[in-house]
Amino acid sequence: MGKGTLAVLVNSASQNWLPSRWKARFEAECPDRRVVLLPDGALDPAEVHYAAVWKPNPGELAAFRNLRVIFNLGAGVDALMADRSLPDVPLVRVAVGDLTDRMTEYVVLHVLMHHRQELYLRESQRVKRWEPKYQWAAGALTVGIMGLGTLGAASAHALRALGFRVVGWSRSEKQIDGIACFHGADGLDAFLRRSNILVCLLPLTPDTRHVLNRDVFAKLNRDSPLGAPVIINAGRGGLQNEPDILRALDDGTLGAASLDVYETEPLPQDSPFWSHPKVVLTPHNAADTDADAISKYVAAQITRFEAGGALENMVDRTRGY
Repeated sequence: MGKGTLAVLVNSASQNWLPSRWKARFEAECPDRRVVLLPDGALDPAEVHYAAVWKPNPGELAAFRNLRVIFNLGAGVDALMADRSLPDVPLVRVAVGDLTDRMTEYVVLHVLMHHRQELYLRESQRVKRWEPKYQWAAGALTVGIMGLGTLGAASAHALRALGFRVVGWSRSEKQIDGIACFHGADGLDAFLRRSNILVCLLPLTPDTRHVLNRDVFAKLNRDSPLGAPVIINAGRGGLQNEPDILRALDDGTLGAASLDVYETEPLPQDSPFWSHPKVVLTPHNAADTDADAISKYVAAQITRFEAGGALENMVDRTRGY
């Protein structure tokens, strides 16, 4: 094994993120390379050329002076961006079809859930109430998607295929066939005024922290069969101002919310989100990471890089994504 070592650092105890599983997958995909699971006291840091990581603590990668590339195993890189000691090497984010498909499934599921009045229907089932309400067509609603990268564009196309009106907003100008796209600060209010259901898939940066706040909620379109607008956040927990969400739900500014991410994870037991009747809560599994697909992706990137090829999906550190 003359090739540089691949170090795996996964800070999670969740079943879908078991570090031992990731190590086994990388060993299968990189049979001619040493794969180590950090922390490893016997490891010579100079041997490590590549790191595959998820939510490393600040400073955990600083000792690897021969590091050549860092691969982030999930879509969000905010934990890495917060580490001022991070080695100055290329940082690659995950962009595999499996992750995109899973996020699209989640967005479509939750848009349909609110469109088809599932909260009301499930409450009716609990109280044995047979009182179906008028059901409108998908075209009666406009879904606004904040964040028009790979995930947002795929979700927009899927929702449009189902008949929803779809608009999108991004920091920089984007063009997507069949989707009205807005961008920048100047385009945000016009985008919000058209959105009955707001889907947030933005990266977390200093500019987007707490972007889901009361001012934004108040600008959403209320002229739809939903009555009050709905938000769906499957981006990052830091995007949402959680006290603002709760107040907006309680006073009718928002009609409902689907939340997959939170400022503190796991979600504390005393969080009001657990039992709020207008909240659909999921445990940060909207686009659950597939270790098989991602280990193949990372192994292929390393092979191409060592052959002199370019890395794909590199993070722009100045923008934070």
